[in-house]
Amino acid sequence: MDPLIATLAEEIAARAERELEALVTVSSPSGDADGAEEAIAVCAALLPPEAGTERVPCSTPSGAADLIARIAGEGSRRLLLLGHLDTVVEHRSHAPLRRREGRLYGPGTADMKGGVALALGVFRELSTRPATFAELALLLVTDEEWRTEPFAHVQRFAGYDACLCFEAGERTPDGREGVVVRRKAAATLRISAAGKAAHSGSAPDQGRNAFLGLAEAALAIAAHHDPRGSAGLSVVPTVVRSGDAFNVVPAGGELVFDMRSDRLEALEAVHAVVPAELRGVKLRAAMERRWPAMDSEAATRELVGRAGARLGRQLVGVARGGASDASHFASAIPLTVDGLGPRGGGAHTPEEFVLAASLRERAEVGLAVALEALHVPSRT
Repeated sequence: MDPLIATLAEEIAARAERELEALVTVSSPSGDADGAEEAIAVCAALLPPEAGTERVPCSTPSGAADLIARIAGEGSRRLLLLGHLDTVVEHRSHAPLRRREGRLYGPGTADMKGGVALALGVFRELSTRPATFAELALLLVTDEEWRTEPFAHVQRFAGYDACLCFEAGERTPDGREGVVVRRKAAATLRISAAGKAAHSGSAPDQGRNAFLGLAEAALAIAAHHDPRGSAGLSVVPTVVRSGDAFNVVPAGGELVFDMRSDRLEALEAVHAVVPAELRGVKLRAAMERRWPAMDSEAATRELVGRAGARLGRQLVGVARGGASDASHFASAIPLTVDGLGPRGGGAHTPEEFVLAASLRERAEVGLAVALEALHVPSRT
């Protein structure tokens, strides 16, 4: 391993667990402005003093402003580090960090406060070497987990030489270190139903049952699910709501699908075939959270190979189905690499965790990729 990576990773690892604990202590579910402000305050306190900070409008109009930190250097290349501070865990289910058998449990540990802790560490360590970069930037957003509006920041960083996102890391089945270079497109399909209420006992056939319309729609649309097909399309019904009383034919309701594909066009094709009416129930479909696919595999192949050589262990690009803000940047910044955060599991569940040992290991990975993206010569 390059001695520079070993030295800098040791500095990051010495603080990472405590900083992750501070971030997890803050409950910051998507859409909660107070939680976002508190999480941003923690991050701002962990930045190097020479960093200039800016609060910029969030992509979601009602969301707390996002945080950008920048440092100007003396080198030739510009690097963006990327993360998000919001979680899917509501306040009532929040709990502080807890340690058990080498695991650090808590809301957002894997997705992605563990990654934010490492991004802050990499930012601090690189900031002490201004000759290696022209500009070093860190973007932390507050609405990644449930954003329905277009992403606001691509043009702000267009022309940067590389974007590194610190979503959770992983190893391949044969034990190699993985970084994410491909992601599927994602979208939420929301279908609203309008039927007609009636007494379910004395006049059931005078109503138009929104629940039955949605049920039929769920089966028809889910039939397009084909994850092994050419588009890698998954169409999964995840939420259904209908009815307010046990003895009333439901007049309205809502059905939600989570959809993923290698191509955004395949998701739009599913949206287009939603019927306007079933069983006399009118249906209205809307596509939300249009997230583009990411494919930086070819553009980053040499970068990932060099970073692995510098790291002293093989590093490979992998594909992942989950969405990420890195997907938005990949079209404008070809050298976009994701999955640089610590390894863990259970994301979006009460048992979410990261492996404590992986904080050091993934700090090494993030540094190796960052140094190669900046063209910093190896010391080996």
